[in-house]
Amino acid sequence: MRKDPEEKHMKKVHFMSAIGERPIRLSDETRWFAYESLNHKYGLDTLKTPGVSVDDVENFDKLTQIEQYDIGLRRIAEQAPIRICEGEKLSGAATLGLAIGLEAWHSFPILYKGSMPLLAGMSHITLDYGTVVKQGMKSIRTIAEKALEKFRGTKHEPFAKSCVACCDSFEIWRQRYIATLKDKPGYENNYNNLLRVPEEPATNFYEAVQSLWFTFAFTRLCGTWSGIGRIDYILGDYLKKDLADGTIILDEAREILAHFFIKGCEWVCGKGSISGDAQHYQNLVIGGIDENGNTVTNEVTYLVLDILEETEIGDYPTTVRLSKNSDEKLFRRVAEVIRHGGGALAVYDEDLILRALTRFGYSEKEARKFANDGCWEVQVPGKTFFSYWPFDSLQILQQQTLKGYDSSVDYPDFESLYAQYADDLGKAVDAIADSWRERFEPEKDENGNYVWKPSSPVTLPSIFEGDCIERGLSYLDGGTVYHVVSPHIGGFADTVDSLYAIKKLVYDEKKLTLKEFLEVLRNNWEGNEILRQYVINRYTYYGSDNDEADDLAKRVLSDFEDACDRNDKNPKCSLRFPAGVSTFGRQLEWAQRRLAVPHGYKAGAILSGNCSPTPGTDRDGATAIIRSYCKLDLERTVTGAALDVKLTPSSVKGEDGLAAVVNLLKGFVTLGGFFMQLDVADAAVLHDAQDHPEDHQTLSVRVSGWNARFVTLNKEWQDMIISQTEDIVR
Repeated sequence: MRKDPEEKHMKKVHFMSAIGERPIRLSDETRWFAYESLNHKYGLDTLKTPGVSVDDVENFDKLTQIEQYDIGLRRIAEQAPIRICEGEKLSGAATLGLAIGLEAWHSFPILYKGSMPLLAGMSHITLDYGTVVKQGMKSIRTIAEKALEKFRGTKHEPFAKSCVACCDSFEIWRQRYIATLKDKPGYENNYNNLLRVPEEPATNFYEAVQSLWFTFAFTRLCGTWSGIGRIDYILGDYLKKDLADGTIILDEAREILAHFFIKGCEWVCGKGSISGDAQHYQNLVIGGIDENGNTVTNEVTYLVLDILEETEIGDYPTTVRLSKNSDEKLFRRVAEVIRHGGGALAVYDEDLILRALTRFGYSEKEARKFANDGCWEVQVPGKTFFSYWPFDSLQILQQQTLKGYDSSVDYPDFESLYAQYADDLGKAVDAIADSWRERFEPEKDENGNYVWKPSSPVTLPSIFEGDCIERGLSYLDGGTVYHVVSPHIGGFADTVDSLYAIKKLVYDEKKLTLKEFLEVLRNNWEGNEILRQYVINRYTYYGSDNDEADDLAKRVLSDFEDACDRNDKNPKCSLRFPAGVSTFGRQLEWAQRRLAVPHGYKAGAILSGNCSPTPGTDRDGATAIIRSYCKLDLERTVTGAALDVKLTPSSVKGEDGLAAVVNLLKGFVTLGGFFMQLDVADAAVLHDAQDHPEDHQTLSVRVSGWNARFVTLNKEWQDMIISQTEDIVR
């Protein structure tokens, strides 16, 4: 989408989609602001200032890490550039280049003698921004000051001091913006809002959006890439009241909220990276019910959908909580947005996830609060230490169970082969859990709590995580309410299909012995093309609604879940180990170490992503894919199992196409899915973007839990996405 600079005065921007131009609801000024942000204006400005120096701090390297952290945070608040974008309705900006992550992943942007101190940034976390909006930062400061008094003279005192210091630094940053905005023509609303929020509770919708943005912007300025959580739950009551009072109309509210989305593009810089520009974990969740079972879906829900539909902003991957009780209007509106492409909108099956969480042990009220972790893994926001640990289940089959296809391998029947694989799979999960248990001290503290070994200070995100301040422990030291590490099985479909091919070819049809088949694989199918084509075309694999293959998929997943459950009940630490299924694009990395696969692919092939079928095996369309996926025991994948489904633009056009998307969504919920990423993409457009990136700077695609601007992905990732898109029309 190129524009002549001389056209700027016209403020006319037409955002394109997979099915043509997008609707226009926003003002020309707001649309131009979005265009400039998406085309690198502010991201390139951010790169000019990598970080803030502490070189002048005497003996900085001799200070404790938490002292370094507090000094660094204050320096960021005092010295990070202040940015006021032309025409912005919300103020606050993360203006330090190291926080972007191009050179170092979500880093605390402090420089000392030309390098960064070893202080951590954070991701895969969703902070409690709602408390700030509704109670103000002063409520957090009060808790921190009480904690400091409580912990004076104890080992928790440095952390308590750091919590108060974080509140001080945040207030310094707010006052700098107030001073900059004072008497600045055209920004009176920004100034007046920041006079109150985030320090005080928001009193109206505009203040609430400013409070949420400003708090979020400061945390990411300081190296925390957090999800935002349930934005309609946080903001909905404010808008409802203002509409009822007549102090705002929907069009005005849409403009304000659109600026929240546009400001979230301030890191767009057009620079290439492995996983693409736009991956900053600032995910949103909308819809569903609240902790008391009341419907959350409100005016803000639909404004979010309006903004996603109208703009090409893919920087806030948004997931809708759908259920059997969701309104028909919501199903249709979600389908309308999805078919524009760009992958910014995904769906949860709320009913199944609530069953999964309560089955795992969360109370019903806590379960109903669920959101994501900045990607799509489920957690209770503002209360959860979370990490996931992915591994390649296909390599376990190839390298351990089948010993690299060594000629000595032999199993008399499929059951004995499978039993060995299940044992190898379980040991992999055990090893993950054991590695995390090593992060704990051997003894409990005086209160009987498990003691985490010392870690890098992360006080700022900790003050937005429930119980951390009160316990005198940071996010990384056990301060949160819940502690979750989720083993994630990767290469799931590839493993299932490989086992299925061995079962059919060797043990059921007896076309050759296992030793003979392993020799074929060891030789990478060389000289056995007829057999390879037979295996590819004769069998119906996972993802095609074949009960035999899908039953094997259920069995593999169940055995993995059993291994997670076994470790989850081991009382050697406070961690829980729920199961999950993902790859997050690691199939590219894993391909280099994989051997030829039994279901017909040669060594090094890029295979399945997340819980989706192996590319090329899903020959019966999206409905069959969803049916296979929903046969799995997804209630036991407590943190999630992502299904990726790609659709062609021609299949979603018109009223019939819209109805088809609605039916896919309803089928997903009715059958009991977990998380589904639908994307509409045209392979021809992707090829053109690869050849002419200057013409497609804002083209967004769903990658694997996040969105990326296609032209900023490296060629390997681009080729994978093009291949996946071409598969759906074969």
